Amino acid sequence: MEQATENAMIVGLHLNDRPQADFDYSMDELAALAEACHITVVGRLTQKAQRINPSHYIGTGKIDELRAIADAHEVETIIFNDELSPSQIRNLEADLERKVIDRTILILDIFAERAQTREAQLQVEIARLQYMLPRLVGLRASLSRQGGGGGAGLRNRGAGETKLELDRRRIEERITMLQHELNRLVATRQTQRMKRKKNEVPVVCLVGYTNTGKSSLMNAMLRYTDPETTKEVFVKNMLFATLETSVRNIELPDKKSFLLTDTVGFVSQLPHHLIKAFRSTLEEVTEADLLVHVVDYSSEDYDKLIEVTNQTLEDIGTTGIDMLYVFNKCDLTDHPYPVVNGNQVYMSVREGAGLEELINCIRKELFSDYVKCRVLIPYEQGNVVSYFNEHAQIFGTEYEEGGTRLEMECSQVDFERYKEHFIDLTVLS
Repeated sequence: MEQATENAMIVGLHLNDRPQADFDYSMDELAALAEACHITVVGRLTQKAQRINPSHYIGTGKIDELRAIADAHEVETIIFNDELSPSQIRNLEADLERKVIDRTILILDIFAERAQTREAQLQVEIARLQYMLPRLVGLRASLSRQGGGGGAGLRNRGAGETKLELDRRRIEERITMLQHELNRLVATRQTQRMKRKKNEVPVVCLVGYTNTGKSSLMNAMLRYTDPETTKEVFVKNMLFATLETSVRNIELPDKKSFLLTDTVGFVSQLPHHLIKAFRSTLEEVTEADLLVHVVDYSSEDYDKLIEVTNQTLEDIGTTGIDMLYVFNKCDLTDHPYPVVNGNQVYMSVREGAGLEELINCIRKELFSDYVKCRVLIPYEQGNVVSYFNEHAQIFGTEYEEGGTRLEMECSQVDFERYKEHFIDLTVLS
């Protein structure tokens, strides 16, 4: 089914201390967010200023100009590039006589439409309700944007004082109820994470800006290590296609394995309500052993995408975790690929070029503490031999009078755990 669309103008305030390139990028991104919300942007208005106008966001002298342009383009909605306060929304809607929304509600709408799992749906609804709570007076039509993007179910919501208090209480009660349900789901996932930690399987997290190819990279790695895989994740060329955390086991040919986690993509000025609501999901990132930062290298603003992602990672408390940078979509650039330069891998996920190089980089980062050794295990410890046959890379097996001799490479943890069973041991360089 085709989504209903509406026409809109986007409005941004360029503060004097902000670089022009950053401001231009944020406005282009706002237009992309609007498009993802089934809104057609037919014009834009910008203003340079020292500070945000506390009553109207832009200077009051710009209001008449904005209204005239909106009339000329038959615009139904005005979208502002920053999060608006309740009073700004109220004043702007009164003066412009049009629906007024901000960047935050656009992102919340997209998340609401994309959320598939119960946990993601709860996180998004909590974020939306927390955004709405202080804005019950003044949001009017804007507040009724529930679920289906820009064109769905828009209506006027006048509210008297008594109804306002009732609405506020209902929203607070619903937030509490949803939070309880979310906490139960989070507890289940934390238990699963603890089990994974107990099994001592390293975790690699794919992070990066939205729509840079993280899910495509996960699928490519799954196919590379297991051509018969049936565990691929959802992929689509759109903003925020992935809102759920997906975890897959990657088994390498040398018996080493790690868990690969696909996470929600970031965007500049990600609403703090969403970061708070998705904190439990983002904990997967903070507890990873290695971060793989996927960058759309074909974007003119790729350095800005890196900056936004790194800032978001810092905001959620990700520090001290090693990171590999994957410069994806090199097939759309003049840069040679596949190329490895330190902790940077230039590749094309679409062509599968660079997968082996990336996996080798991950292997070096995760398994640097592996021990290469020659050991003799007595025959009565056949279970230890079976364990290493399953979990270590075996280079050779010999059967001697005293037991089974293995030449192998195994994890430091397994080596320490079972070395008391070795009756002869040589560590190889």
